[in-house]
Amino acid sequence: MIKKLSLISLFTLLPASYYYAQTTVFAYLKDADGKPVEQANVDLKGAGNDAKADKIGYFQFKDLMPGHYQIMVTKPNFETKIFEFDVTSDEKRKDLGVITLYSALNGADQGLAIIEDSGESDSGGAQQTATVGLLQSSQDVFNRIASFDLGPYWFRPRGIDSRTGENMINGVSMAAADNGDVDFSTWGGLNEITRYPEIAVNHAPSEYAFGGTTGVFYKNTRASEYRKGSQLTYSLTNRNYTNRLSYRFSSGMNKNGWAFTGMIARRWAQEGIQDGTAYDAYSGYIGIEKKFSDSHTMTLNAIGSKYARSSSSPSTQEVYDFRGVHYNSYWGWQNGDKRNERVKRGFQPMIQLQDFWKINKNSQLWTSVSYQFGKEYSSRLDWYKANNPSPTYYRNLPSYWLNYKDPSPEQAANIGITRDWWTNDDQSHTQINWDNLYNANRNVEYNALLGGRRAAYYLVDDVKDDKVWNVSTHYTYNFTDTSRFILNLSYQNYRSEQYREVNDLLGADFALNMDPFASNTNAGSVWGKFNTRESDTDVAKREGDKIGYSYIFRRQEFKINPAFKFSTGKFDVFISGLFGYTTNSREGLFQHYLYESSYGKGADQNFWNAGVKGQVTYKINGRNFLVYNGAYFSQSPFLNDIYFNTRVSGVTTPGIKNVVVDANDLSYVISTPIVKLRLTGYLVNTQNETSVQRYFAQGIKLTNLTESGDQAPVQDGAFITQVLAGANKRNMGIELGAQVKVTPTLTASGLLSLGQYTYTNNPTVYFASDAVGTFRELDGNGNIVSRSYTNMGEATLKNYRQGGTPQEAYTLGLRYSSPKYWWVGATWNYFGQSFLDPSPVTRTDRFYTNPGTPGVPYDIVNDEELARVLTPTKLPSAFFFNVNAGKSWMIGKYYVLVSGSVNNILNNRNYITGGFEQTRNVNYIDYKNDYDSGNMVFAPKYWYNQGRSYFVNLQFRF
Repeated sequence: MIKKLSLISLFTLLPASYYYAQTTVFAYLKDADGKPVEQANVDLKGAGNDAKADKIGYFQFKDLMPGHYQIMVTKPNFETKIFEFDVTSDEKRKDLGVITLYSALNGADQGLAIIEDSGESDSGGAQQTATVGLLQSSQDVFNRIASFDLGPYWFRPRGIDSRTGENMINGVSMAAADNGDVDFSTWGGLNEITRYPEIAVNHAPSEYAFGGTTGVFYKNTRASEYRKGSQLTYSLTNRNYTNRLSYRFSSGMNKNGWAFTGMIARRWAQEGIQDGTAYDAYSGYIGIEKKFSDSHTMTLNAIGSKYARSSSSPSTQEVYDFRGVHYNSYWGWQNGDKRNERVKRGFQPMIQLQDFWKINKNSQLWTSVSYQFGKEYSSRLDWYKANNPSPTYYRNLPSYWLNYKDPSPEQAANIGITRDWWTNDDQSHTQINWDNLYNANRNVEYNALLGGRRAAYYLVDDVKDDKVWNVSTHYTYNFTDTSRFILNLSYQNYRSEQYREVNDLLGADFALNMDPFASNTNAGSVWGKFNTRESDTDVAKREGDKIGYSYIFRRQEFKINPAFKFSTGKFDVFISGLFGYTTNSREGLFQHYLYESSYGKGADQNFWNAGVKGQVTYKINGRNFLVYNGAYFSQSPFLNDIYFNTRVSGVTTPGIKNVVVDANDLSYVISTPIVKLRLTGYLVNTQNETSVQRYFAQGIKLTNLTESGDQAPVQDGAFITQVLAGANKRNMGIELGAQVKVTPTLTASGLLSLGQYTYTNNPTVYFASDAVGTFRELDGNGNIVSRSYTNMGEATLKNYRQGGTPQEAYTLGLRYSSPKYWWVGATWNYFGQSFLDPSPVTRTDRFYTNPGTPGVPYDIVNDEELARVLTPTKLPSAFFFNVNAGKSWMIGKYYVLVSGSVNNILNNRNYITGGFEQTRNVNYIDYKNDYDSGNMVFAPKYWYNQGRSYFVNLQFRF
């Protein structure tokens, strides 16, 4: 035993080169036409040395020790190529053969892929795209076309929720524990740093994490792996921002074993493509790497972005018909400037330390420690016992007054008045009137007890103060040249204090920390207080004070991901497993007047995860393949799903369970210098999904039991938290992506995506009401029970289409690539079969049941009428043309690139990218009357495609 320990110590403490033979590795670089590629840079990742291809495309590395290696081949006007290989102890020379480099005339190196809408467009959950990682470096033909040509139109491959993916930087998952979303603002603008991730698409297994159903996007920001030298980039666009300026410098690994890479970037716009949207963001990255030996390096990374960006609003079709698709209700004029009420700003930097250790010829270990901290603020207007200040509030629109059957003279006059506002764009009414809000605050009566004037209107910030620790390890062991064991371990400690604070009192002296919708503000000294632990004078909140809610989320997550890859004959096999555990808690810092569970730390909510993924590749020959991917796994619910009314209550979602995913696909792949093709059939079943919405509802007809057991009506209108629990979904379809070199300079490409994304069960709907707090109801045994929610019954959603993305898409494209390094390309894109997600509560029995006769529908209700009124909202189909062009030059040792793209060149503004059904009228009679009025007041709200957009890029490398 002592001899074994001594041997292990010897191998880990001394350089491996003392024990192993050394090998020369060589290859030839050629282009798609078989011609040599000279003067290409070939970097041996992590080794600190590089090579340059000679006139016949030949390069070599001498004296390599046994182990696993990765090289990165770069040359202007060619796609970056990453190639992995193994060196064994019995090899003197290793021939990697011919490595083919393809023209990069539509790739990320050309600057056409600097698309940063994803995660930075506050257009609601329906707008979140899952193709973000694919915008950077996927060699898969379908995903490449989908990301570059369809991604800007909110196309989501397979219709899968992006929360089921894994986006990682330096071994650390970037998904937020509260909602599962990835905040790309954290590293926004640092495209040249975060480009070229290693990708496992969809539910395919990955070497770096188990992942989900939308892929694993893994990026290492090692300072030594960036192109040595400087790069200056300027971009001009009309998207979220108008200008982008960045500079990156990389030293390469010097003779003393140090490498440094740094980058700074700024994106800004006084106004983006949407009216009233300003943008300003500064980003930075620093990476320092130290090479201690040929087998051991360490990297320190710091990355962050300080940003402030305004949001745009959804609107009903009535509003868009008046003001066009660029209309935004969130802004108004103040002192000659446009002021937006919805501004998101923040700074949440990451500091990461990574250790890379080649233990011996067969094994290596990567270890990461990461800490992220900082705050994010999201502002919005709030008001206390005052009218809604939104210009699109339903009483400010003509449709509301048109629905009066016998209008009074005043009501009839309001039809003309409101129509004139919108027809003539009277911006004192069609935009927020900030002057009126200040005047309203000045006119509030002075309160001597609280020492000032109460704010009728004020601006608040919803704040997330995050502190996140991550530790992860990535271990690999090569049993043979064709078999490898992989083990990933990770731990995350997430703490997030979330609260609302007063941002701007708009000329008032204080805001009240009280509920303006409390049904009876005279029912005791604590009634209506958002925090009953405060005194009667402490309810007066000044700027910077917490108001409304305050709580702490905590979550710890452990994951174990063993995997095994091997090849035998014509088969490559990859098997990956998952074992995981999460523990979750909420600690309330305010005692809400209605919810006993709001204050203090509740019981931990614990969940175990398990899963398996597999990939089998059958090599028909060197250019034709069959690939099967299968996955079955569970995923813990996120904090906002567990605590469904989290701002004011510690109550958990009834029967909350892990999401369970069963996913399968089968692909036929062709990969030749002339033809690249993937044809895939897929089926993804998801069970136990939970979704939470919050909105103001009217006509809900809720009742509560009195102490004597009698039914008592509840306040008719109130803010509602709606929970859709236990939803099952099926996503099935086919994908076809193809690229053909018609001639050496002309390439044709095409994509087809046909899907059917549906609900497969009738999930349960729960309501929590801010007008009730605690519901007293009869359980199944006739006993009175008290709960912080009421069961609204099952939502009849089975066979309804899911919303959020087109379920049918086609693309055709041509690209001409000149041998003189200029190119031009164009694509035609078509989208169809797109729907809005159905409103769950309008599909429950409670929706059409007469509250006067419980369990009995309204007299006018029948199946035919219900089907008519609740017809799924199908969005119109649309097509678009995109063009791109560019040219690059080598001037001595300097590289210059000019490129540009125009999306939707025909300026089609009729494409709806997403939206939601409004659920203001939560009873059948009111809903039907509005639906049949011809002037629907609470019609669906939409986000439209923003019309023609462009992106021009100038890049200079030196």
